[in-house]
Amino acid sequence: MSFMKSSASALAILALSATAGAARDQVQITGSSTVLPYSTIVAEAFGENFDFPSPVVEGGGSGAGRKKFCEGVGENTVDIANSSSRISKSDIELCTTNGVTEIMEVRFGYDGIVFASDVNGPEFAFTPAHIYGALGAQVAKDGALVANAAAAWNEVDAALPAQPILAFIPGTKHGTREVFDTKVIIAGCKETGAHDLFLAVAEGKDDKEKAGNADKACMELRTDGKSVDIDGDYTETLARIDADKTAIGVFGLSFYQNNTDKLRVATMNGVVPSAETIAAAEYPVSRPLYFYVKKAHIGVIPGLKEYVTFFLSDEIAGPDGPLAAYGLVSDPELAATQAMVEAETPMGPLE
Repeated sequence: MSFMKSSASALAILALSATAGAARDQVQITGSSTVLPYSTIVAEAFGENFDFPSPVVEGGGSGAGRKKFCEGVGENTVDIANSSSRISKSDIELCTTNGVTEIMEVRFGYDGIVFASDVNGPEFAFTPAHIYGALGAQVAKDGALVANAAAAWNEVDAALPAQPILAFIPGTKHGTREVFDTKVIIAGCKETGAHDLFLAVAEGKDDKEKAGNADKACMELRTDGKSVDIDGDYTETLARIDADKTAIGVFGLSFYQNNTDKLRVATMNGVVPSAETIAAAEYPVSRPLYFYVKKAHIGVIPGLKEYVTFFLSDEIAGPDGPLAAYGLVSDPELAATQAMVEAETPMGPLE
């Protein structure tokens, strides 16, 4: 098989999505901007190697994609939702309400979340505590919670560069934001002692609810311009950094690896993000990548199951395939997912 990976070819698939409309001889895919380039690579190769047209691939964010996926069943609804975070109970409830009752959950690999700045700027060695200390709305100081007034990174930790704090982070509709909040912000909040202070004043009927409310308090970020939500994809974040070279941006590892001429990546807890450090569970900020398939559309939408099977093949999603070449960390349990798709097994209840 021929796996073309040129950027021009990838852009052609994206351009197709703007004009294809509801042509239901094509598989329709929407969702995560992180998963988008992987789907684009597969869609292109699928169109080259099968007697089906290339699927229509669109972005828009994980949450928005899952919501669109759950609009219903039929030719006027999408077949696949790409997602950089796992589907939620509220998503499944929406799907069920609209008649989407059997969903196949496909985990196809892993990606890291990295912090990067202008390639010509200083090096950063971050911990979650640094990120929370810079961006949290309230921080711990002398045993109390105070409004965050840090203006430069070296005010958070003298070992960091004396550079103004400005961080472009994923907006709340992105799956990346969920992982950012959980593995960086809440983790950093706990490391600094702020979580204990929030917990001491948290309301709730039991310890679990109080802890959840403390987590929510940790996730309240500054609104003074130091922390800026980006609702677009990583190209918008990159453009913002190009316009303000003192800024830090949050990216998927694969995006960074394809823009090393423009970006300098930070370490996290002393670990350089890479496919190897993620596979070895050394880099602390990583997450599985998914797409969700509407089982009711298999056998109805031409090429749907063939596309999913092709996507998960060793030649595509394996450690030596084009997705790994782009930056994906191959799933060591890929064979089990392949068997699940072959059997068309829908996902069970969320734990």
